[in-house]
Amino acid sequence: MTKMDSDNEITCDWTVSGMDCGSCATKIKDAVARLPGVTRVEVGIMSERLRLTLDEGRTSRDKVEKTVRALGYGIVSREAMQEPAEAHDHGENGIGRSQAVSKATDDSGHGGPGHVHDDPADRGKRWYQTAKGKLVIFTALLLVAAWGVELIIPEVGNWAFVAACLIGVAPVARRAFAALRMGQPFTIESLMTIAAIGALFIDAAEEAALVVFLFAVGEVLEGVAAGKARDGIRALANLVPKTALLEINGATREVPAASLAVGQTVLVRPGDRIPADGEIKEGTSGVDDSPVTGESVPVNKGPGDSVFAGSINTEAALRITVTKTAQDNTISRIIRLVEEAEEARAPTERFIDRFSRWYMPAIVTVAALVVLVPPLAFGQPWDTWVYRGLALLLIGCPCALVISVPASIASALSTGARRGILMKGGAVIEAAAKVSRVAFDKTGTLTHGRPQVTDIVTFGTTTGDELLAVAAGVESGSSHPLAIAILNKAEEAGIAVPPSRDAKALMGKGVIATVGDASAWVTSPGYAKDNVGIDDAGLAQTTMFEEQGKTAVVVFREKTSLGIIAMRDEPRADAPEAIRQLKAMGITPLILTGDNPRTAAAIAASLGMEYQANMMPEDKLAAIREMSDHGGVMMIGDGINDAPALKQASVGVAMGSGTDVALETADTAILRDRVTDIPATIRLTRAAMANIRQNVTIALGLKAVFLVTSVLGLTGLWIAIMADTGATVLVTLNALRLLRFNPERET
Repeated sequence: MTKMDSDNEITCDWTVSGMDCGSCATKIKDAVARLPGVTRVEVGIMSERLRLTLDEGRTSRDKVEKTVRALGYGIVSREAMQEPAEAHDHGENGIGRSQAVSKATDDSGHGGPGHVHDDPADRGKRWYQTAKGKLVIFTALLLVAAWGVELIIPEVGNWAFVAACLIGVAPVARRAFAALRMGQPFTIESLMTIAAIGALFIDAAEEAALVVFLFAVGEVLEGVAAGKARDGIRALANLVPKTALLEINGATREVPAASLAVGQTVLVRPGDRIPADGEIKEGTSGVDDSPVTGESVPVNKGPGDSVFAGSINTEAALRITVTKTAQDNTISRIIRLVEEAEEARAPTERFIDRFSRWYMPAIVTVAALVVLVPPLAFGQPWDTWVYRGLALLLIGCPCALVISVPASIASALSTGARRGILMKGGAVIEAAAKVSRVAFDKTGTLTHGRPQVTDIVTFGTTTGDELLAVAAGVESGSSHPLAIAILNKAEEAGIAVPPSRDAKALMGKGVIATVGDASAWVTSPGYAKDNVGIDDAGLAQTTMFEEQGKTAVVVFREKTSLGIIAMRDEPRADAPEAIRQLKAMGITPLILTGDNPRTAAAIAASLGMEYQANMMPEDKLAAIREMSDHGGVMMIGDGINDAPALKQASVGVAMGSGTDVALETADTAILRDRVTDIPATIRLTRAAMANIRQNVTIALGLKAVFLVTSVLGLTGLWIAIMADTGATVLVTLNALRLLRFNPERET
């Protein structure tokens, strides 16, 4: 993907294959950032993404790709990886995704036995069919051949192992040299090359050849483990069908789903996946949204209801009007969210990244001291301490440590996405794991957000129909839940909505508009009293409604009260269970609402919560700030009226089935409209942070043990490389456990 930033600067996106650990990403980022005209470099390990801003007048895209390939990685422009629409026609010029990828990578010579890192065309293949797998087989054959030569001709056996070592380490040394030329002397490839060549000089050729083989095996294991961690994200892209039945003038024809445009109509047969986000035009059927939201029970939907791309039509044929293109549908935006979430790195991840940058040079310094000090200061044998120093170099690689955090974060993000919980990165996960209070907006979060008119009280000579007509006129065009309730009631009653103009929201208090020839208000009782819109008797009536848990609004014209409309918004069925779970987790829930105290008290009492009512947006903001002084706070709201509080909170959460607000404004989005997903989110983030702590302990613990045993001479080179590779594989596999974690289950 390429877009213009200025006259010469463009933003470029690539898919980079072979990044199996944090040091890989660091190596690529540092090398590319050194190129002139390259800025804002972002590298995502789990999303396999390289994104940067490029001044094409100083450096070309080809130069960037050449630099990455020189380090031994596959790189393909994300534009090239987009499947062309004509590929479905299988015409002369139509090439599918796999063909485009193969073409883009084959030109660089990738894929042969000498290339260690995999390319995108390796995806879906068995390990022995990949470039890494071929290298393992190649080095294994070299090792077996060397053992065979030693067995048959012992006097030249050592030279056979030397040859096996040199041939096997050649591609590694080539990448080490490329990194060195780019100012990166401390890479795993350079340490591996030094250790293997050094072992030859101290007459440990057999062990050197074995270490080269084990290094290749380790790279395969790391690739397999990292690939599994990415599978959850890749699977999202496969939810949307490749083709759709486009309906034009009553006739249908099969077209690529990616080619659908807004406004077109598609036919979705029973059992088919829905090819685009849209609105049902005709038909009623059960729709299984579980691929998108994780909601296991199909929802009955009919004309006017929204549907997601990737959902499954279970019962009857539906005609659906497309409302979003393939690039902007819910699945695509979820994928972008998960990919871009890596940019919001957790504080722990940033610390470990900084730590690893001085850790590697420190290990090299310690290894040099181990090699030099005992022979020079104490007359110890050189070959013994050179050997131990080389083992120290191999153990010192920080791959396991650096991958420990992003692997856990990626697994947690993938697990959440499958259940309709979208978190924007590691920073959000770390913050959510620490929350001690959860503040809920009332309408649309704890309640359904669909209040219904329950009572109409008129004053003077005003009739109920006249009251509804004026109120509907004031509220026409508004999307507020209370406005929708009034408009729906007017429609049910068959009342024509009079024209209005100059509508203006009174923030947190109501709406004023010109209906007919005079101004009219629909406001809270308090505002109406302050503006002579209701008398004491009317206020007593609103108080009675509020004590019943209803929301009352006053409709009035200039100093003339027309009447009261009472509405009730029922709590969600799962709200009491969600509050119980939060309390069981040691978290204090409370309500922050702009509604009146009596209505808030009625809802809060039914849920067993604290509450604060009559709150303006600035009041909610101040309340969140005050609570933040005593620990982490999560704010749950609708993403618009509560925007200031959502941003101020440690974690802002928006509820709403895939709305733009839910996906793009808050730190976390809950797609299923289930309040129980709030404790589930916190449970998942706590599990992720526990997993990170386990990974860091594994990575540092194994290294600490083997650093000591290597210096004492208890373990050698092949154990050292197994310890390094083993630690990387262990932390990745441990992170993969999060893919099976069920955050809805209480522990």
